[in-house]
Amino acid sequence: MSCPVTPGVPGAPGVSLVLDPLVRDLPGETRRLRAAGPLTRIQLPGGVTAWTVTTHAEARRLLTDPRLVKDINQWVDWRSGRVTREWPLIGMVDPGRSMFTVDGAEHRRLRAKTAQAITARRVEAQRPAIEELTAGLLDELAAAGSRAGGGPVDLKALFALPLPMAVISRLMGVDPAEHPRLHRLFKAFFSGLTPQDERLAVIEELEAFFARMVAEKKELVARGEPADDLTCALIAAEDGGEPLTDEEVTGNLQAMVGAGHETTISLIVNAVRALCTHPEQRELVRRGEIGWDVVVEETLRWNTPTPHLLMRFATEDVEIAGTVIRRGEGLVISYHAIGWDEAQHGPDADRFDITRPTPIRHMTFGHGPHICPGAALSRLEGGIALPALFARFPRLRLAVPESELRNLPIVTQNDLAELPVLLA
Repeated sequence: MSCPVTPGVPGAPGVSLVLDPLVRDLPGETRRLRAAGPLTRIQLPGGVTAWTVTTHAEARRLLTDPRLVKDINQWVDWRSGRVTREWPLIGMVDPGRSMFTVDGAEHRRLRAKTAQAITARRVEAQRPAIEELTAGLLDELAAAGSRAGGGPVDLKALFALPLPMAVISRLMGVDPAEHPRLHRLFKAFFSGLTPQDERLAVIEELEAFFARMVAEKKELVARGEPADDLTCALIAAEDGGEPLTDEEVTGNLQAMVGAGHETTISLIVNAVRALCTHPEQRELVRRGEIGWDVVVEETLRWNTPTPHLLMRFATEDVEIAGTVIRRGEGLVISYHAIGWDEAQHGPDADRFDITRPTPIRHMTFGHGPHICPGAALSRLEGGIALPALFARFPRLRLAVPESELRNLPIVTQNDLAELPVLLA
């Protein structure tokens, strides 16, 4: 398949905008999407076309419309063979059987099992561990700054990336010795520059890794010696219908580790970027006039971790905002554009502003049946990591002009390749 790289230039007939696979200008692309209307045709990497929704109100409707489902077999491009396993984004659309890829009664069953396992109590119980991990990483960051002689250090590599991986892995019972391997695999998975044959190999390796872990945990549960982790809790969950199959447990874990850690990486780096480039707002937080919870929510709204969520498919014609999504067509949820909806957030919705007069009611973690089950954990991590970081390094600042920061080349993630900072 071809892979156009020129942003904003229509491709196939009816396409309003071609998403740039290198993500060189996400703000500009978001403005063009907003200008195109609440529902518009886009071209994804690989020449695949789909609809996207860009407004808060219409997205709320579509995210609860039962005629739009996650089942890839409803997609006419998949059934016809126009899209195959060779498509670079196939892992985002068909990541294996889990609560993220089914609907209706099956989704409710799988989600109920996860709700039993990832309770509010279990999430809150991670607080001491997150605080300890944060403190340790800040010590390592300070040591790296000393080795650099006060020069730049990469905040992403040394802090924003290892923290959420350590947290989600601890929650799920992943051996810490495996963290470097998972970093490597997910980095390749979430890069648009990874050749597709390598990405498919990465997907197979991840599936094998989690399948083996599930098998080992299943033996512990069978012996009556379950570990106190999410994996064992998923295996042992009894309420809500039939127990999860090994494939379902594996699919849920793989999706939650991938999405969970990447979301929090983005939250941390984008909050640091925002505060470093808005010193007057940073000062409000430092003086305690604005809470860190507001910083977290405004960052999630303004620079959402998932610009484009792939994908739902119409089981019948769906009319929205005067436009019809035909049966078998795909719909992308463009959360970055939705977060910039003036009707929801005011005429300056494209600005970072923690002093907004109205509550920040965004949909960054979704809406409806498929709302993200890990939202509370991501908020908890951000609410611990960010104040600790700025308390430890009150003079923290960007080491390069903001214009030199580069996004990772993947349209579904809003993350920086690196975040060079000066600590003092």
